[in-house]
Amino acid sequence: MTARDRILGRLRAAGARAADAGDLERRIDAHFGARREDPPPAADVLAGRMQAALEAVRAQAWCVGADAWPALLAQRIAEAGVRRIVVDAVSPEGRALRAALPDGVEALAFERPLEDWKEELFGTVDAGFTVARSGIAATGTLVLAPDANAPRTVSLVPPLHIALVYAHTLHADLHQALHVERWQDGMPTNLVLATGPSKTSDIQQTLAFGAHGPRWTWVVIVTDAGDAEEAA
Repeated sequence: MTARDRILGRLRAAGARAADAGDLERRIDAHFGARREDPPPAADVLAGRMQAALEAVRAQAWCVGADAWPALLAQRIAEAGVRRIVVDAVSPEGRALRAALPDGVEALAFERPLEDWKEELFGTVDAGFTVARSGIAATGTLVLAPDANAPRTVSLVPPLHIALVYAHTLHADLHQALHVERWQDGMPTNLVLATGPSKTSDIQQTLAFGAHGPRWTWVVIVTDAGDAEEAA
């Protein structure tokens, strides 16, 4: 067999594998399509499912109207004894939370290189606030796209991660998220899927929280004012 024959053989084999992959993708699409609700669930229904899934993995979650969530979070933050929280001053959500925070709670922005304040961040910051790109209702998963104003460190290092997600961005399942957001066309450099607080278990199957990330997770699901069931 000549070098040309070997090259052409590899190309033909790669083409066959690609065809097999395409068939597998179609079968996966058909599998999820056959199980998907018709008509699709409304945003408030997905919000309720997201809340239930989060609570099942020991996160705290609230469905709250767009006008009420800053006051609710500020109250919860004060009750929890949070004294220092990382929250950006650029996004509308970050500014809204900053304005609602009570006296005695210091809002910090991630404006310095990590090396310049690593000891402070790891030692004195109680919470980090992020806005999720979207969410997966079936599993209570947050889809986070960290950026310069809210890098991955904000949701990873503080013991409490507080996230906000909009009900209209929720997907029924991971397959729907992949297709609706067209991940196949290009994804952010760092796309993070986070489901509840960090947890692990050793060989004795003892479940521990906070070993590799936040010990507690709070999620505010922002719904339309008319659909929200605000937390007491």
